[in-house]
Amino acid sequence: MLHLAAAVDLADTYDPAPYLELARLAEHGALDFVSLRDTFAAPGPDALAVLSGIAPATSRIGLVPTVTTTHTEPFHVQAAVATLDWVSRGRAGWRPDVSPGDDEVRLFGRRDTAAPPADLWHEAGEVAEVAKRLWDSWEDDAEIRDVATGRFIDRDKLHYVDFEGRTFSVRGPSIVPRPPQGRPVVVVDATQPYAYDVAARHADVALVGVGDPDRLAAARTGLRRRATEHGRDPDELRVFGALRIDLGGGEHAAQPGHGGGPLPTDEGPLYRGGPVDLADLIADWHRTGAADGFHLTPLDPRRDLERLVNGTVPLLQHRGLFRTFYPGATLREHLGLARPVSQYAAAPGARS
Repeated sequence: MLHLAAAVDLADTYDPAPYLELARLAEHGALDFVSLRDTFAAPGPDALAVLSGIAPATSRIGLVPTVTTTHTEPFHVQAAVATLDWVSRGRAGWRPDVSPGDDEVRLFGRRDTAAPPADLWHEAGEVAEVAKRLWDSWEDDAEIRDVATGRFIDRDKLHYVDFEGRTFSVRGPSIVPRPPQGRPVVVVDATQPYAYDVAARHADVALVGVGDPDRLAAARTGLRRRATEHGRDPDELRVFGALRIDLGGGEHAAQPGHGGGPLPTDEGPLYRGGPVDLADLIADWHRTGAADGFHLTPLDPRRDLERLVNGTVPLLQHRGLFRTFYPGATLREHLGLARPVSQYAAAPGARS
C-alpha cells in the first residue's frame, strides 16, 4: 500500500492554531504523518514542542518533528521524543538533523568551531542508537503501580544502557517509561551524503529527494542493501520520495509537470502542476517500485495541502492505491511496521 506524508512548515508562525489546522487537514486525508522542520540556524518555534501541543487535539495522524542532535544532550532528546509518543498515544516520530554552521556553535558556546559533516552525522547516528537503547531500558511491564505495597517499578526490569560514543556517554535507564510504540519512528533524509548510512542503519523511513523515478528506485535498492549489511531486515525500512509541490497551476501540469518530471532546484525536486497530474506521477512511480511512499512539502502550505487532500488523495483512493481510513492507531501501524521488543527483555522463562 502506498504511504503519504506532508510537511506543515509555516514561515514566521508562532501561533499553534495554523499548525493544528494543517495537521487536522492531513488527518482528514488519512496521511501517515506530518513533519515539522526545525533548525538552530534560523528563528522559529520548537518543532517538538509545537507537535506535542497539538497532539491531544488530533487522533490518528503521525507527528514527526525535526530534532537537532548537535549541541543537544542525547538523554534529553530521547526523553522528549518518548514524551511526544505518550501524549500522542503512539503517533510520534522524529527526524534527526545536524547543525553544521559556526553561527549555531556560537549560540551554545560548548564548542569552538563546527565539526565536519561526517562527524556530525556520525554523532547523530549514535544519538539514534542510544535513544533506541534508552527506550528499551524499561521493559513493557516494568511498571507495577501496586498501591497496597507502595511499589511503582519492578527494578529488575529497568536496565543500564552503558553507551560510550565519540562525544558522549550515557548510563541510563531512561526517566520515561517505554513509549507506546516501543520505539518512536525514526525518519532520516538520506539525500544528504553523510546521512545515507545513518538512514540505512537506524531509519524506519528514509527520505530521498530526487526527481527521477529510476534514480529513486536505485536509491531504494541501495538503502535496502545497506540495511541488510547492517543486519537489518530490509522490509523494515520504508523509502519515500521527497518532493516539493506547487499545486497552484490548476488541474493540468505546468512547466514541465508530470510529463517531464519535477524540476530540479537547489532545495530539491519541485513538482509544479495540478492535483490530477500529481496523482498520476505518484501512481506511476509507486507502481514501478521506485518508492514505498512520498513525503510532500507544499510551497503554499494551506493551499497546496488542501488540494493534495481534496484532489490528489481521492484519486489515489479511487484507484485502490491509498487507504480510505486508518486501520490502526499508531504511526507504526500506519507504516506497516511491527512494534519492536525491548532488546533487554529476558526470553520467556529466563527469569526465575
